[in-house]
Amino acid sequence: MNSIGHFVSNEHWPGTSGRLGDVINPATGEAVSRVTLATKEDVDTVIGIAAKAAPGWAATPPAKRAAVMFNFRDLLKRHIEELAVMLSAEHGKTIPDAKGEIARGIEVVEFVCGVPQLLKGEYSEAVGQNVDSFSVRQPVGVIAGITPFNFPAMVPLWMYPVALATGNAFILKPSEKDPSVVMRIAELLAEAGLPEGVFNVVNGDKEAVDTLLDSPLIDAVSFVGSTTIGEYIYQRGTAAGKRVQALCGAKNHMVILPDADMEQVTDALIGSAYGSAGERCMAISVAVPVGEGTADRLIEALTPRIRALKVAPYTDPSSELGPVISKQSYDKIHDYIDQGINKGANLVVDGRGVELQGYENGYFIGGCLFDNVTTDMTIYREEIFGPVLSVVRAESYDQAVDMINDHEYGNGTAIFTRDGDAARDFWSRVKIGMVGVNVPIPVPVAYHSFGGWKRSLFGDHHLHGMEGVRFCTRLKTMTTRWPSGIRTGAEFNFTAGKDA
Repeated sequence: MNSIGHFVSNEHWPGTSGRLGDVINPATGEAVSRVTLATKEDVDTVIGIAAKAAPGWAATPPAKRAAVMFNFRDLLKRHIEELAVMLSAEHGKTIPDAKGEIARGIEVVEFVCGVPQLLKGEYSEAVGQNVDSFSVRQPVGVIAGITPFNFPAMVPLWMYPVALATGNAFILKPSEKDPSVVMRIAELLAEAGLPEGVFNVVNGDKEAVDTLLDSPLIDAVSFVGSTTIGEYIYQRGTAAGKRVQALCGAKNHMVILPDADMEQVTDALIGSAYGSAGERCMAISVAVPVGEGTADRLIEALTPRIRALKVAPYTDPSSELGPVISKQSYDKIHDYIDQGINKGANLVVDGRGVELQGYENGYFIGGCLFDNVTTDMTIYREEIFGPVLSVVRAESYDQAVDMINDHEYGNGTAIFTRDGDAARDFWSRVKIGMVGVNVPIPVPVAYHSFGGWKRSLFGDHHLHGMEGVRFCTRLKTMTTRWPSGIRTGAEFNFTAGKDA
């Protein structure tokens, strides 16, 4: 069976650990490879390598760092088919979904190709008599990234291209559930011309995470995952004096007003609630139709569409819904469905009991739809992270807005309406980090920034865009005055050669 180690100084490294974990194909429930789980000593070794490489990379001109990013972008585009198959084989999502994920990661690489422009400082002349002041942004040093299983390519690509382009070294600790695509992308980054030691991948579990959080050589930590783990990482990392951003759980609502185009709403919910088997922090998991008539029309339109979803492994080109990532997730989702039924919610579409010939041990769950869910139910309050949509009927628009604002999570939300006044009032009033108007998954483009509010985010900075640049750099401001002296004579030529 194939064994996956680490990627350090632009080459594969087995490490010294004898601990291994299985990488499972979720469509079959069978182990397809084994991944090495790093010891504290392994992680400390890699941290030392990154810390040694960081000063030289920070001193590299931004234009030269951008050139590496241009090469990296081209390699990602050239290998997207290969990467998508590799990703789907371990995660289970469909090939089109995997390719879309990689494409969104490439957008961030393209954004940071403009890093010389992004790092331009400010200059103020004559703030005092013969005194000038200017500011620059400099890299923080060594940044660690801890990323989840649900987007094994995209989420890391939302982190390290920004960190690398701004002059930092980076250590990535990806999910041990689907590590192969990360390792292949690391090879492409080395091929793009990144110096040794600047980017490294360490596979591991809590031991690796805690070592990164505690090491005095790690300056900042970026995390995406569950709220429980994110809060732990934020508290432990900041206690160790690090800058930390932790993007966490979600319970995203879609408000449907009576004037909404129900066909458009239905299409939007099918994709946003059931795409990637609902394993997205930006998935719509709560639909909030305003008025009983709107709710009845929504249920009538959604029900046949959900029942018709094609559940199949990624190897089937017609697949619309692949398996969830693990037996643990499979069992957890089933438990939530049971809780919803026991609390009185109406399970209109039951996606349990999916059986596929040849994949009897896979973790497949069909689309599920609950109606008449109330805000005191566990299936409403907690993130299920599976293909389960809850419909909570609201009597009024104001009740729908209050529902969203009262929830502990504040990642994303959307409203579907033809009324511009209602839409503007909605995005102005909701206490949510990312808002869509007739857009079901309002993930910002790469040159804007991704992040939520409330318990969906710990820390002050969002991912990628200018917020990402600010997280990966520190502001330094200089105030200068020079004594008068003998001025040199004129020069009439540019500096030539290697010093240009």
